[in-house]
Amino acid sequence: MLLRGCRFVTLLLAALALTMTSAHVLEMPQKMQYGAQLYSAVNTTLYRYFAVIGGVYTVGAIVSAFVLAFLVRRDRSTFRWTAGGALLLLAAFVSWLVLVQPVNRMVADAIASAPGSVPAVWAQQRTRWEYGHAVGFAFQLLGLCALLAAVVRQTPPTDGATPDPAR
Repeated sequence: MLLRGCRFVTLLLAALALTMTSAHVLEMPQKMQYGAQLYSAVNTTLYRYFAVIGGVYTVGAIVSAFVLAFLVRRDRSTFRWTAGGALLLLAAFVSWLVLVQPVNRMVADAIASAPGSVPAVWAQQRTRWEYGHAVGFAFQLLGLCALLAAVVRQTPPTDGATPDPAR
């Protein structure tokens, strides 16, 4: 029961975390065409809950994926897929810390010290911020795929065989 619950929570949180970076990637072509004022207005108002709620999804997915990897450690193949998924989710978070968070910090500093400079800061950092999210999306997508592969690997075949009730 613990294993199934942890697997469910991990997959749910990983999927929810992926929705945010997926949204960024889907918005990117249009947003890259925005002028500095509109880009600034959108980015300084739209994404507050991405940080607040999204941080819970992201960190929760990473923690639960590592817990899940520990729980399945005796099954080599499942462990490899699960641990790989956990590491990819962690890589997504690290990429956000390295690529996106510094831009967020620059914008926050500009808002506090020189609000009129915010559109220029966003215009200067736009490529890093947008493509930083795209990098995170790629890692998160691969991480979720690895976690799903671990589940599929443990799914009994549908050839009429009786499923193992212990799973």
